[in-house]
Amino acid sequence: MATQTLFKWRHFEAEMILLCVRWYLRYALSYRDLEEIMAQRGLPVDHTTIYRWGQHYAPELEKRCRPHLKVTNDSWRVDETYVKVKGVWMYLYRAVDSQGNTLEFHLSITRDAQAAKRFFAKALGTSHTTTPRVITVDKNAAYPKAFDELKAAQALSAGCELRTTGLNPWLAAG
Repeated sequence: MATQTLFKWRHFEAEMILLCVRWYLRYALSYRDLEEIMAQRGLPVDHTTIYRWGQHYAPELEKRCRPHLKVTNDSWRVDETYVKVKGVWMYLYRAVDSQGNTLEFHLSITRDAQAAKRFFAKALGTSHTTTPRVITVDKNAAYPKAFDELKAAQALSAGCELRTTGLNPWLAAG
């Protein structure tokens, strides 16, 4: 999509829109914080306008930036935590490589083998990830089942190893 058509009919310059969206996505700023920052710079923009920009342009930025992400290594650490999203408790699955680079994340209502399998499949399908040599997980019983199913479907290489540890997988050696 050309830049001209992306910002067609917008009241503000493309650079200002992208600056607001980038700051919102990168830093812990609220829409009202950004409204105040822009007002200090002589750009009166409402916080709801910045919200709409974020909703419209964030997916496009993600799509364009993803191919340029640093390629990850083959030692993964996977864990999940319980977070509240819009008033609903959900499981947040997250994978990082041994150097701390985020591979992928996934929100799920359930904490079972199907959710773990969906998460692994999503992480394996991204363009910036390397096929894992080892995956370190906690003692959640869902991981081995999902791992075995993916190996049977040949989504994971035969040499890939699943390591379970009682320790936090972020701290485990790869």
